Amino acid sequence: MASAPSPSPHDRSRSEDEEDDPVDGMISRTGCAELHYALQDCMAEHQDWRKCQTEVQKFKECMTTHQNTRKEQLLKQRTSATQSA
Repeated sequence: MASAPSPSPHDRSRSEDEEDDPVDGMISRTGCAELHYALQDCMAEHQDWRKCQTEVQKFKECMTTHQNTRKEQLLKQRTSATQSA
């Protein structure tokens, strides 16, 4: 009896009953998902994060930009909330 082939770890398609991974959701909301997937692919291929430094750096820069933008948004919201109070 042959078993069904295991799904590829790089297959981004989703079945209808598959639940969303909260980490994937968070990364998708940052706008850095494609860089995250490129890093995952590199890691799967090389099995050594040191060989994926270009991908690590690009993902880090994207996340840093997102975090800084988010901080600015929150600061503006707090400032406008305290001024209207």
